[in-house]
Amino acid sequence: MAATRSPSRTPRPSPHHRLSFSDDECDDSSSCASESSIDEDAVNIRVSPNWCAYKDMIASRGFRLDTCKDVKDWYHQYWASQASEGRTVTKDLPGYIRACRSQDENELCRDAGLPDRLFRGTERSTGVKVVIKAVHLNSREYDVIRHLSRPTLRNHPMNHCIPVLDLIEVPKDKLAFIVMEEWPAKLTTHIPTNLGQYLGCLRYCIEHAVFMHAHNIVHLDLSSCNIVTDLMGRYACIDYESSMRFDGIQEPRIRPTRMAEPPPEMERGEASDPYKIDVYGLGMLVLRTMETTGYNVPELNSLIKSMICGQFEQRPSSLQVLLAFNTIVSAMPPNRLTSRTHRP
Repeated sequence: MAATRSPSRTPRPSPHHRLSFSDDECDDSSSCASESSIDEDAVNIRVSPNWCAYKDMIASRGFRLDTCKDVKDWYHQYWASQASEGRTVTKDLPGYIRACRSQDENELCRDAGLPDRLFRGTERSTGVKVVIKAVHLNSREYDVIRHLSRPTLRNHPMNHCIPVLDLIEVPKDKLAFIVMEEWPAKLTTHIPTNLGQYLGCLRYCIEHAVFMHAHNIVHLDLSSCNIVTDLMGRYACIDYESSMRFDGIQEPRIRPTRMAEPPPEMERGEASDPYKIDVYGLGMLVLRTMETTGYNVPELNSLIKSMICGQFEQRPSSLQVLLAFNTIVSAMPPNRLTSRTHRP
């Protein structure tokens, strides 16, 4: 679809309420992918499922994949809301035209703007809009998401993974479907309304890195493209395709991998500390978002410089970053945090 959809604003007691497996079921039974004997290339590829074949299975878990009727209804509601605010709307949009072409309103209507591994849908009981992602059952991404969704971890206040509503496994096809809430905006397109909100967003990102690192997980692609917001003050991390777990591995090192902001040592083809790669990614995230949002925070310059240092050994840990960040922000006067101006 050309426009971004907004999820229901109804609060829920737990963003992971559908997940019901016990700690015993996922207590490191799927070990860190880097230690596994499986074929890394085979299981960590992006999958392209035949969504029609899994429509009924997904429905049995309480989720409806978008049909042509759903898409048309959404556009009608979106246009009505835009018109009520006095905004000009255009109905010559590819998503709507494509939905109107089908003679069967119950036919699945894939969003051409999404890759084949993703499909939009709705949670039937609540009307909340969701995005369902297909992954290989033995992929690192599924291992990490499943681990972060454990009962003992999913409600931790520093776990800012995108809310996962269900995990649907299809062992015979070696597939798994990750059902996530659809949040309406990415950090790349959303500008916080004041400096305090912007710094709060950065704290979400740093806290999540600290949380993951405390549980031997690295994201390896922390960037503004992978941070979304519900537009109600919450921010969450998405896209764990590059992520890894390093349980029981002291001082792990990895070689260059795909990421939006590779650090200097990986550009040189050298091995690096994966935790310090995340710190570099966080540093670049702060730097990039200050440029895109216009919020200039010179107090953070020294911290950013240490985070993007060319030698990974000299970068601080994510926990050190969080402690320094909190100290810096706590020293700012309240009237500056509530200011809507982008410059100090």
